[in-house]
This record gives sequence, C-alpha cells and structure tokens, in this order.
Amino acid sequence: MSEKHRVIGRSVPRIDGREKVTGAAKYTGDLTFPNLLHGKILTSPHAHARILSIDTSEAERLPGVKAVITHKDVPTLKYGISPARWDENIFCIDKVRFVGDKVAAVACIDEETCYKALNLIRVEYDVLPAVLDFRHAMDEGMPQVHDEYPRNINVEIHQNFGDVEAAFAAAHHVRTDAFLGQRTYQAPIEPHSAISYWEGEKLTVYSSTQSPHYFQYYIAREFGMKMGDVRVAKPYLGGGFGGKLEPTGLEFSGAVLARRTGRPVRMFYDRAEMFRHNRGRHAQYMEITTGVDADGRLLGAHANFLMDGGAYTSLGIATAYYAGALLPLTYEFDNYRFDLFRLYTNLPACGAQRGHGAPQPKYAFESHLDNVASDLGIDPMEIRLRNARRPDTVTLNDFQVNTCELKACLEQAREISGWAEKKGKLPRGRGIGVATGSFVSGAGYPIYRTDLPHAAAFIKVHEDGTAATLYTGATDIGQGSDTILCQMAAEAMGYRYEQMKIVAADTETTPMDLGAYASRQTLMSGTAVKQAGEAVKKQILEMASVMLHVPCDDLECGDGLVFSRSRELEAPLTFEEVARKHFVLRGPLLGHGSYTPPKLGGKFKGAAVGTSPAYSFGVQVSEVEIDEDTGEVTVHDVWDVHDCGTVINPRLLHGQVHGALAMGMGESVWEQVLFDDKGNIRNPDLANYRLPTALDMPRIHSRVIEPHEPAGPWGAKEVGEGSTNPTMGCFSNAIFDAMGVRVNSLPLSYEKIWRAMKEKREKDAAEG
Repeated sequence: MSEKHRVIGRSVPRIDGREKVTGAAKYTGDLTFPNLLHGKILTSPHAHARILSIDTSEAERLPGVKAVITHKDVPTLKYGISPARWDENIFCIDKVRFVGDKVAAVACIDEETCYKALNLIRVEYDVLPAVLDFRHAMDEGMPQVHDEYPRNINVEIHQNFGDVEAAFAAAHHVRTDAFLGQRTYQAPIEPHSAISYWEGEKLTVYSSTQSPHYFQYYIAREFGMKMGDVRVAKPYLGGGFGGKLEPTGLEFSGAVLARRTGRPVRMFYDRAEMFRHNRGRHAQYMEITTGVDADGRLLGAHANFLMDGGAYTSLGIATAYYAGALLPLTYEFDNYRFDLFRLYTNLPACGAQRGHGAPQPKYAFESHLDNVASDLGIDPMEIRLRNARRPDTVTLNDFQVNTCELKACLEQAREISGWAEKKGKLPRGRGIGVATGSFVSGAGYPIYRTDLPHAAAFIKVHEDGTAATLYTGATDIGQGSDTILCQMAAEAMGYRYEQMKIVAADTETTPMDLGAYASRQTLMSGTAVKQAGEAVKKQILEMASVMLHVPCDDLECGDGLVFSRSRELEAPLTFEEVARKHFVLRGPLLGHGSYTPPKLGGKFKGAAVGTSPAYSFGVQVSEVEIDEDTGEVTVHDVWDVHDCGTVINPRLLHGQVHGALAMGMGESVWEQVLFDDKGNIRNPDLANYRLPTALDMPRIHSRVIEPHEPAGPWGAKEVGEGSTNPTMGCFSNAIFDAMGVRVNSLPLSYEKIWRAMKEKREKDAAEG
C-alpha cells in the first residue's frame, strides 16, 4: 500500500459495527408502524396442477382478517428479473408450477390469525404430471411447465469461437468428462421480509433487498406507477448472496394488501418458505471436452451443459450465459464451443447465488483439467501455469482483460502451501489440490435496458465541517460496502474516516445505484464516490486558497488538514474551518459523482453477459484427509491467493475470502436441496440442510497480489464472489489426490467417497 494513501488500504472499524454487535441494528422484520397488519401468502401444495376454483369466503369471515386477495385482485402483468423472460405473476391464474407457488394472500391483525385464515381458503386443484428431473425435461411426452416454451426449453445457447473440431483433430490428447452440480440455497441468516404502506398515491416499501433500484423499477412497472411514486428502502440486511436481488410475492402482495386495508402490512417468509422461494444455485449437468498438445497447452474446449431452471426464469438467462462465458477467462485458448439448455421443471425457480453461474462449471473444468494432467503425467500446478491468462489480453469471446496476475497467484500458492514437498508425497488418505478462478468487477450492462449511470453518489459536508455524510444507493448486505465507500469518500476528500456518516440504499434520499450483485460496488460505486469526494476537495482547496492567499494548485488536503505542497504555513487550516467558511460565503458544500462503464464486449448473441471493466483472478490450494472406513473428509488447510487490485480494507477483504471459502466448502461437501417424488423439499430447514459452521472450518491462509487496475478507483477490483469460484474444484482435486479416484457429482459427500473407494478396492483386487 502506498504511503500517500491515508485512509484506504487500512483496516478501519466497520461503520456499522457498534449497531450490529450491540443488537441495536434494525432489520426489516424489526420495524414497526402504528396499526401494522401482518400478511402471509397461501402457496401451492402441488408441483403442477390446474386451479379450478378458489373460495375465500370463509377466511374473509374470520375475526381479525382485514383482507384476502387472489389473482383477481392484483395486476396480471407478468414480471421477472430478466426482461427477455417475464414469466411470473403475482398470484397464479390458471395453474401452479411448483410446491410453494403463490395462490392468495391475507392481511390480519396478528400472525396467528394469518395462519388460521390461510387454512380456511379453499382451493380446488386438478393435479397434473410434473417435471422433476431436468435431465429428462426435453424428452418426448414430458408435461409442459409453460405452454409457450415447447420442450420446456427456457434458454438455449449455442456459441462457437474459432474451430473446435480442427483443434481436436490437431490435438495430442482429447478427453471428455461429465460432472453433476447440485441445487444449493443461499441460506442468509435474515429471512425475506417487506413492509408496505401508502401515503396518498405514494407507495413505500421497506424490504430486505440487495437492489432498491431494481425493486423500485419492477414494482412501478407492475402497478403502472411513476418510479418517483415508489420508495424502496433497505434497512440493515442480514445476508443475501444473490437471493435477495429480485422482487418477491412479499413486495407485490404486501403493496396490494396495504392499499386495500389502508394500513401498513408486514409480509415475511419463514425458513421453509425461503427454501421454497429459492432462487439459489442451479443444478447442472456439465460435459467438458478439451484437446491439448503434448505439453498440456489447451488448444480447444467444448462445454455442453444442461441446467435446471425450476418453474420460472428469475435471473436464469444471465446464469446460463455466465456458465459458459467465464470458462475461457482464466486460461488462454483460441477455439471454444458452448452449448447449453436451461430447462423449466416443476421445482422452485433457481437464480443467482454467489458467483452466479460460474462456480459449478469451474468445478467441472478444474476437475477435468486435473484428469488431463494425470493422463499426460504433468503436475496440476504446472499445467495451469502453462495455460494461465496474461495481462492485457482479450479472451476469445471478446472480454478485455487489463490486469491479470494469475501466474503470480499460482506461483505464490505453490510456495506458501508447500506444494512441491507435498504433491505425491503425502501419507495414504491425504491429498492436496489446486484450482483457479476469476470473476467480473461489476456487470458491463444493467439488467434492464437504460442509459442511466450504473452508480451515483453525493457527499454533503455539514455546516460546521465536523461531519460529512455520503449518500449512495449502494447496498451493504453484510459484506462491508458502507465501510469501504466511506473510506473512499474520506480518502478522496482529504477527510477523516472517523467523521464520516452514511445514508444508503433508499430510493427517496439517495441517488441511483444498481445494488449489490456481480461484485460491482467496489469498482462502480467506488468510482462514483471517489468523484464526489474529489469534487468536495476541489471546493475546499479553492476556499482555502482565498483564506490563505496561496495558489490553489499549491494546496493539498489530508487527514482533515489543508497544507501547502511547497511551503510551511504559519497556521494550517483545518477542514472544518474551511468547510464552515464555504457555507458562509458560498452555501452548502456538496460533491457528486457517477459511473457508467464503457461499451464492452462483442456483437454475438449473449455477448453482453460476462463483460466487465475489470476481472479478478485467484488460486486456491487445499489439503485434505479422508477416513477410508467412513469416507469422512477433514480439510486441514486452505491457501488462497487473490489478484484483486488495490486493497481498500484488508480486514474486510480477508473476511470476504473466509466467507467465500466457507460457502464453497459447504457446497463442495455437504449442501444439497433434496426433493421427494412429488416435488416437496425434504430438508427445508437449517437442521437438515447441512451448512458448515465455524467448527468445520479449516485453517485459512489468505494472501493478495495488488496490481493497479486502471478501470478501478485507486486500482481496486473485486474479491467477494471470485473467491468462491475456485473452491469446489480445489476440494474435488484434493479429494481425488487423496483417494486416487474421482467423484463426479456434487456434493462430494462422505457416502459417495466411501463408495468410490470401495469400488476402487474391489476393482484393484479383481485385477490382481
């Protein structure tokens, strides 16, 4: 970290730390209003069924019930998060498409009455055959989830770059492997909730959302309102990981119930309802073929995928394209074909989960690459070094890569993990594995078409100069963006972080920002904040020049003091003094900034997905031990080396790495959403959905490499999602190294490992 930076590059305390550790922080579910009603949604008990009739009369007569609504009482305009596939209604009109689909809602004086009222709504269904296995969703004779999408095809992708067949023909070695990724769920600690109320024609929604702007846009669109008549505000938020990026039935039905009753209405999901709403990780079938030369250099690759989308599109179009678009990012090769079908099923809709569509394909590719290395007798670390992307290159699918220190990450990971001393030399049952990853630093294009900036911010310095408030639409979902943006503001202003305040994620009071997704806020929101801070600093120096009779270009401001670059002042001015004088003579001291990415990507279909101003790169190595009698996996150590550009807050960065590893480790070994043969979730709770705890975590050794990224503020780029992308492949390869046989489906459960080792022993014994 350069000494010229006074605030960024340091592990300052979180700006929200006191409120969170003392319990003073108020989340959406903690808020209360006079005359608050409680609302609940009635959901389908069937995976696929026609709705023949809905009788709400008995529920309406129940004392304490203030409103009951069905599809007849709400707009019927279809909505979604991907404009190319708006396919969901507030309530189902003619049929339900998964267990948990929305049928009706009630508003009552308390929660107990809500549950009683839901039990009194009579729905007559005609149960239909259901599509529960995405691998057979396109089969002839299968039921249609949506009649307008034949063969249950939600998204179909066919991309070709170069000449894959010619590359395979010229290759020294060609190999094909198939892998299966499972459904997983984000499991944020805070349940989804929303509180809605009306003031005349203005609707206010407090929501546990990752993007107040997108919620505002889609709510206004659904109800035919001006965006200025819809206020969406995010209180403190307890985790999202992609699952709180799109509006739910809570926001839409809550708004209607509040309008109908004239009172605020609080809607919420319990934990089982959160699982059924889902929008988590897609299950994927992934077939990978590569051709390499005799030295293991990649000549071409073919990715052939099937993806379980569930009943609705959600963010699935982007997920589908991400699954293939990011595969050529970490390694350099010229020939690539990507084929994918995202399929409708009668299961909960899948959406965005940390890393979006990339982690499972990366698991498949990294596992496959180790298989290729084994075939050729090349060290897995070496084959990656030979193929690693270099800086200032363009991928075969037209992604411009500026900074890239993947080779340096590999070399440092090899050194700090003791790879050379361990690979092939560990005791029986113990193994070491490596994988790489990369990710975007913000999506190059917004979810809906608009020419508005992707981020904006303004800073107001208080009249006496003793505090400055940053106003930003950026969304802190627990990752610490409020803190680093305040660090950036203070750095750009020449101010002190300790005197910063923040107002964030409220469409009424803060400027537009697209929110927390695609690891965008450090680069995009940070650039807007930097501009706003620099605008304030410019005005401070101009006023100080008048006060000191010193040329403006000879003045600097840092740590809240104004000083001369070339001479020693008798009495340096404080930021407070100058700010107060500015207010007296020129009025409010304000600075504003905005960020719009440059035009990015190619012109082929789907070229926009995966574009970004900058890309992060990382490497993970893990060392595991397997109990041959039980298949139990013990992870002893994980080493992570990340190229994330300039580090803004080291403690928060390493916290992101630890969290990403925990999430990736859970998905690698334990987590899976399970269904019965009727489409019911068998484990919709935190007792049976096996999340890792602090007691399961290994020793983590986190390092960074800091190239100066020209597209980012002070050279910064992302770390939050990119740290998840290598994790599954890293564990897969370590387990493969330990047991000598590959398990090709996630999670890499103890039972699967035990069975694979048992089959290997039996095969070895038979062969003699």
